[in-house]
Amino acid sequence: MAIVTGGASGIGRALATALVRRGGTVAVADLDGEAAERVAEELRRRGPGHAEAVPLDVRDAAAVAAAYRRVRDEHGRLDLVFNNAGIAVGGLVDELTLDHWNRTIDVNLRGVVHGVQAAYPLLLDQGFGHIVNTASLAGLLPAPLMAPYTATKHAVVGLSLALRAEAAPRGVRVSVVCPGFVDTPLLDRVNAGLPDTPASRSTRQQVRRVQPRLYSADRLAEDVLRGVARNRAVIVAPASARLAARLTRLAPAAVVTAAGIQVRRYLRERAVARAAEARPGG
Repeated sequence: MAIVTGGASGIGRALATALVRRGGTVAVADLDGEAAERVAEELRRRGPGHAEAVPLDVRDAAAVAAAYRRVRDEHGRLDLVFNNAGIAVGGLVDELTLDHWNRTIDVNLRGVVHGVQAAYPLLLDQGFGHIVNTASLAGLLPAPLMAPYTATKHAVVGLSLALRAEAAPRGVRVSVVCPGFVDTPLLDRVNAGLPDTPASRSTRQQVRRVQPRLYSADRLAEDVLRGVARNRAVIVAPASARLAARLTRLAPAAVVTAAGIQVRRYLRERAVARAAEARPGG
């Protein structure tokens, strides 16, 4: 039995699909309850496993705890918990507001904390289970132009590794997923419901300069499930992301310098665009 938050789209949907394809039973949890039900219905048709929809706002700790416990009670066990729900925020720090920071912390960090707080006691009680938290490659290196996102993903990595050390002697496994850029709707929803920034209006353009070939969510889901089966502490994909993570460990100062070069290029291009807009007829 598995729970996947953010399961109605992107990485979460791909994970739920892969699990059902393997014959598993999955609770597809998502803020958009109607979308979660559509995904669950589609997965039930495909089989051979089973899926059910769970409307859930991961910012609501009580709701997360109730949903996880209900799933465990109805199915008698809880094997896999994917705390995957997240949002994307982009822009220079001086362009962002506290609303950007608070929303990102509430979903990307507190949402994972709420999932851990809800699942961990259940898994300890049954003596087994695996918590898989979705972070990002941005949680392993200094990713600019999205500082709130980067900060929360670093926090999720730290939380996951600390919990892994505590949980292992008690029979519970913990992993953290750190993907590079994945081709999901999240790239088109940067700063959704928040003040726009120039960076959020050109996200895919900026992303392709860093990673020309976006990874597919389906391929990532296979990587994640393979890593879970092998009880990997940190699951990084694709290969380009593993290389970037390795370079950060070996030469952190050089990686920060490279990130600074990326920011300078972005600032130059933004200045050129503003100048063009200011010209008559621009």
